[in-house]
Amino acid sequence: MAITSESDTQRPAVLRQIAELQRLPMSELMEHWRVLIGTDPPSYNRPFLLKRLIYRMQELAYGGLPMSTYQEMERALAEAGYDDLGGMISPAHRPTAQKAGHPVVGTRLVREWNGRRYEVLTTREGFEFEGRPYKSLTAITKVITGTHWNGPRFFGLRGQQDGGEV
Repeated sequence: MAITSESDTQRPAVLRQIAELQRLPMSELMEHWRVLIGTDPPSYNRPFLLKRLIYRMQELAYGGLPMSTYQEMERALAEAGYDDLGGMISPAHRPTAQKAGHPVVGTRLVREWNGRRYEVLTTREGFEFEGRPYKSLTAITKVITGTHWNGPRFFGLRGQQDGGEV
């Protein structure tokens, strides 16, 4: 006689529930979300809801990830600017561009102007130029040129609509 673990005996039941879940209408999937996740379902599409519900069912039946994995994920997300493991990222701390012409955090922008090379680092708060923080590339461009220029255009992040030189 083979020895079976509790998870081995649960497997057919969990697989049956997963198969049944995939046949449910969206309204019932949303109700399962409320029961299994404990919140109102997000306005995502059916495949998203199914994947998350299937994961949650398996998590409840077989256990979740080890605590060390959650801690590593929290550390990585914090470095990327996320509030917490399940939280939404705030616009000011998103690692990727949120506005057209705004590069990913950590990007180094280089521009040569009047024979001198200028470097700007993109940060979570905005930009850094010559060791000082700035909220916009336009403010940095004004320091470099002495006049008001479009910062993203000056650094080549926006195209030349009029065909003229920057």
